[in-house]
Amino acid sequence: MTSARHTATAAATATTLALALGAALALAQAPAAAQEAGKDVAKEKCFGVALKGQNDCAAGAGTTCAGTAKKDHQGNAWKFVPAGTCAQMASPHSPTGHGQPMAFKEGRPAM
Repeated sequence: MTSARHTATAAATATTLALALGAALALAQAPAAAQEAGKDVAKEKCFGVALKGQNDCAAGAGTTCAGTAKKDHQGNAWKFVPAGTCAQMASPHSPTGHGQPMAFKEGRPAM
């Protein structure tokens, strides 16, 4: 009886390990699949929507590249966003109060 119980426990343990390994491998591949899917989405530069230190690249004079925006919604700092969404994104210092396709001089939005 003990031998049968031991065999059943070993089989259950092996099954559990196999399922855990399968789940771990599936989870490891998920970020790569998500990254591949993201490549198909058209993107555009959107100025004035990046938060401090979160711009994608070249934030104008005095900065070098990604992560160098000195303040939130900096007019010469841009972020890649899905194409067609920039004009709907809030940018409190832009002339329209929304993201812009080109760098701009910061100021209060026209009312």
